[in-house]
Amino acid sequence: MDVGALFSVAGKTVLITGGSRGIGEMLVRGFVAAGARTYISARSADRCAALATELSDQGTCIALPADLSTPEGCAELASAFRAEADHLDVLINNAGATWGAPLGTYPAEGFDKVMDVNVRAPFLLTQELLDVLQAAASPEDPARVIMIGSVDGIQVPMFDSFAYSASKSAVHMLTRHLGKAVAARNMTVNAIAPGLFASRMTAFMFDEYEEQVLGAIPQGRAGTPEDIVGTALYLASRAGAYTTGAVVMVDGGFATLR
Repeated sequence: MDVGALFSVAGKTVLITGGSRGIGEMLVRGFVAAGARTYISARSADRCAALATELSDQGTCIALPADLSTPEGCAELASAFRAEADHLDVLINNAGATWGAPLGTYPAEGFDKVMDVNVRAPFLLTQELLDVLQAAASPEDPARVIMIGSVDGIQVPMFDSFAYSASKSAVHMLTRHLGKAVAARNMTVNAIAPGLFASRMTAFMFDEYEEQVLGAIPQGRAGTPEDIVGTALYLASRAGAYTTGAVVMVDGGFATLR
């Protein structure tokens, strides 16, 4: 057994949404470093282009900016990808949004925005890309869809982010439902449920509640790029070919050990 090859994604074609910041950027950097042909998508064309240019010195990174908050945006990204490649080995649905407000004042537009980006977009984009996901897939090397969920979809979060936690719980069930629907098409669908990682979305936690939040994590620290990238590489490589419908928690024990 070649253990190096077991976890390799070299030469694979990967599309990562929400790839210009936070966990998405960590994943983009990791897959480029691992030798994958990596397409990065995010709303900001400038940030997409800048990161793609930076990482092109290390491997292949191509910017495909898109706004996935609408069905039209999902269709446009799928069309732009097909113009670039004839198959897709790994789709990572990472683009996400959050909205915090107390109960009684939580706005309908905030709830809708979070659900549209976090739940509808990954479903529609996966559906739009089924043909290219199947194009090079086989029983031994299935195409992979990796959804980015959250520990907030597993237990009640510490802050008033009602739509976010509900959306991530929905992502976990959508992962299982899609996994069953596409298993016969040589595709796997899994989710990663991260705990605390540094990002624009979690910056307020580090600024205002760092001691409290880190104290609630049994391992006593936030996640690192190596933590999230390592899990994604497992799911995307031969090592993860027989795993589907799983929600893998990467949270330092936050959701299970307290």
